[in-house]
Amino acid sequence: MGLTRLRGFQDLIGPDARAASIVEERARAVARRYNLSEIRIPMMERIQLYQHSTGETSDIVTKQMYVVRRSDEGAGTDDMVLRPEGTPSVVRAYIEAGLDRRDPYQRYYYLGPMLRYERPQKGRYRQFNQFGVEIFGRADAASDAELMIMIDDLTHELGLQVRFEINSLGCDEPNCRPAFRAALLEFGRAHLKELCEDCHQRLERNPLRILDCKIDGDRIAEAAPKSLDYLCDECRKHFDDVKQFLSRRAVPFVVKPNLVRGLDYYTRTAFEVVSASVGAQSAIAAGGRYDGLVKELGGAAVPGTGFAIGIERTALALQASESKFDAHPRVALVGLGDQGNLAAMSLAHDLRERDLPVELLPTDRKLKAALTIASRMGAAFIVIIGENEIARGVVQLRDLRASTQREVAQGEVAEAIRKAADALPPD
Repeated sequence: MGLTRLRGFQDLIGPDARAASIVEERARAVARRYNLSEIRIPMMERIQLYQHSTGETSDIVTKQMYVVRRSDEGAGTDDMVLRPEGTPSVVRAYIEAGLDRRDPYQRYYYLGPMLRYERPQKGRYRQFNQFGVEIFGRADAASDAELMIMIDDLTHELGLQVRFEINSLGCDEPNCRPAFRAALLEFGRAHLKELCEDCHQRLERNPLRILDCKIDGDRIAEAAPKSLDYLCDECRKHFDDVKQFLSRRAVPFVVKPNLVRGLDYYTRTAFEVVSASVGAQSAIAAGGRYDGLVKELGGAAVPGTGFAIGIERTALALQASESKFDAHPRVALVGLGDQGNLAAMSLAHDLRERDLPVELLPTDRKLKAALTIASRMGAAFIVIIGENEIARGVVQLRDLRASTQREVAQGEVAEAIRKAADALPPD
């Protein structure tokens, strides 16, 4: 039996890897424009970090974490886990560095793999990459809206059509979120027979989790009390301000009153970003406000808000779109004969310095075979140079999409390729 990859894990090869890289590159570029600082967090954390943040009743903590134990120890409070999400680690690092008290206002982004033991399907894997943003020290609605506008900027650059689904979960004042929780608890007790076994366990500890049920969540949420009906005046104004900011920037959104997200730390704004291009797993990004999380993890009472984008899901949407992302055409270069090979190597270097992706083709193939390789690699052009061309200071430039060929002076190859590429229709 041959060695194969583990279930729920994937290899990204060729176009799949390229699509993921494009999403990551564009995300980093957007982060720079929004003046975010990078933070790099460890792959492994103490299990208590997620129990106290993500929530002991959440699916992530109860079902999906990869627990790491030393071979000489049994289960215990020192268990470690492979990180299932990024926000708790960023908050922990922020507190551990003393920034919550010394310099609370901070803006970070991170990028890297997460691991959850989930049921694998298209768009959902046990190892996946996230680009995330966390902003500390701002409690205003403009900060919530800025995050969604940032995602909107990124998806526009990627050519993706998305919709934002937003809700407000309220705050911890007595007549806001606690009143909503009490109403959900009463509803859950009255409909106990309609809830799954997991929800029976969750109901008394955290009634909000019944709205996030993977089995009956949508049906239950339609009939259950809505958080928007329990908002205090301050939370209602905060949510109205978020909607106004989004409308001003023409960010497409709908209010989804049953959206609670699967994490316990959210307060006030919560949102998901949905694409129709990735099938059942349509959410490519999600986030919200978590004003109590820093204090819950031992820090000062600093407000926070953030989001995470699934790189692989966004890459799937990208591949399903009609957008074109290679800003520069690919060029294949073949040298004929010893002198032609030397000249081709030098010319390849010159073209790469001009930001053209160039691949030198094998020297042991005939020209017809080289053309086949060039087409297979997706090259738009093939440059041919042999002893005859060297003597005359030219190359043969073949346009593979237009099926034309002409001589071009060696010093004018890059410009000729760019002009020819601009004249061609998109793929």
